[in-house]
Amino acid sequence: METKRSGGPRRFAWPMSGEDLAEFARIMRGGGMAIVPTDTVYGVAAAPGNQAALARIVAAKGRDPSKPCQLLAASAEAASAAGIPFPPPAAAAARAFWPGALTLVLDLPGGGTEGVRVPDHPCARALCEAAGGLLRCTSANRSGEPPASTARDALAALPSADAVVDAGPAPGGVASTVAAVRADGSVRVFREGPVPADALRRVAARATAPEAGVGVASAGCAAPIS
Repeated sequence: METKRSGGPRRFAWPMSGEDLAEFARIMRGGGMAIVPTDTVYGVAAAPGNQAALARIVAAKGRDPSKPCQLLAASAEAASAAGIPFPPPAAAAARAFWPGALTLVLDLPGGGTEGVRVPDHPCARALCEAAGGLLRCTSANRSGEPPASTARDALAALPSADAVVDAGPAPGGVASTVAAVRADGSVRVFREGPVPADALRRVAARATAPEAGVGVASAGCAAPIS
């Protein structure tokens, strides 16, 4: 359902009350798109399963529709509960670098991949939790333009947003490292970022060593991430 408001977007300021978080969740469930803070840059988010809302984000950004939008998660457990498998090397990377600026690209049981991360920002995690654990999110800017480090700049770039959550300037300013971490311990870095590739490879290699106590799971099952 379209939730665009004739009077402009619903504005929230962090910290948010329980009522504000519940209203944010209602906007997400209703097909809205929201500008949200993260630990890197401001993002634009929608409910993961709402294809109409995701199409609105693609159109607003002028984004290539074939490019996937990552998942933001309230916790690693929330991602695992949604059916995203964490083989031992990926579980080790999640423990080492989450919450933080690492997007893990994980193989899905039915084929394909999913990019997911847990942001190191209490507001972003609270918004994910309010929305059911996950949000589909990408940077809040027109494609090809610099990312937004403030809610004001994000709204100027994407004025059709239904909600704006302002938590002050984004503390990171650098987009996350994006890397695939597979069950055999191999790591493929798609985008360099705050988490160094060498550090990620060391963690993945330790998780595949015979003596590693990472809570090894069978193929296709999530490893413990507590």
